Amino acid sequence: MTKLAVIAVGGNSLIIDDKHVTVESQYQAAKETCVHIADMIEQGWDVAIGHGNGPQVGYILRRSEIAAKTAGMHEVPLDVCGADSQGAIGYAIQQNLQNILYQRGIKKKVVTVITQTLVDKNDPAFSNPAKPIGSFMDKEEAERRQTEQGWSVVEDSGRGWRRVVASPLPKEIVELETVQTLLEKGIITITVGGGGIPVVDPGDGNYEGVAAVVDKDYASSLLARAVGADLFVISTAVEKVALSFGKPEQKWLDTITLAEAKAYLAEGTHFSKGSMAPKVQAIIWYLEANPNGKALITNPQNIGRALKGETGTWIVP
Repeated sequence: MTKLAVIAVGGNSLIIDDKHVTVESQYQAAKETCVHIADMIEQGWDVAIGHGNGPQVGYILRRSEIAAKTAGMHEVPLDVCGADSQGAIGYAIQQNLQNILYQRGIKKKVVTVITQTLVDKNDPAFSNPAKPIGSFMDKEEAERRQTEQGWSVVEDSGRGWRRVVASPLPKEIVELETVQTLLEKGIITITVGGGGIPVVDPGDGNYEGVAAVVDKDYASSLLARAVGADLFVISTAVEKVALSFGKPEQKWLDTITLAEAKAYLAEGTHFSKGSMAPKVQAIIWYLEANPNGKALITNPQNIGRALKGETGTWIVP
């Protein structure tokens, strides 16, 4: 039987460093990641690919703000920025992966699905927005935005003021049935880009976009649970997960159980809230729902070696 993996690719992994931020550089970075995903496909895996979009949405917002100030153009709403980034990043992954598979003689199709993620309009995150987005502003502009556009703004360590938005939990993938149909036909599917475009049901059964950010690892976890994935891979910047990362007592992890992962996360000192903690939590949710599944955290270039048991951090039931 065909094995199914959900792979969550970090948006930052498409940007090597601050000297390689152009569209062309991101395309080449996506190509490198796609080589390793193609290796999985060549080994018999069907895959669904989620990805981050934090830096890319930041660039879109910045362009929008500059165009509004210098040329009188309209600004782009945050949910539309998410849709823009899904299309652009999906295009880079889709074309690169399709080309690599063609070169290897693998007859697999690749498609990108612009994906909406339903969130609860009453999620507590909306009462406490904390995710910074967009450019720095002076106090005058921040107060104007707050008054005229209803933005939530905070002062950021003396560097200026920034807009903050909610990061609600994903509840449902709106296009799930379409994604499942594609996967059942063996089509490699790029979906839940950037965590999906956050939408709410205002109460009448319709959807409408909201200014929020959904964690891409949480959305990819939801996807992995919904499609019954055999493997959930989180591709990130490090080869393995470490306890007390960067501290003298740092310890690399090879394999841990679900119970151990829960215990380490509960201690609150081992995994950073802004990086590794959400990844571990996403895997915990996946394994709780899929006791026959396995999860892997590693960097893109080591996915192949990790699947052979040579590296990476495995989390098992």
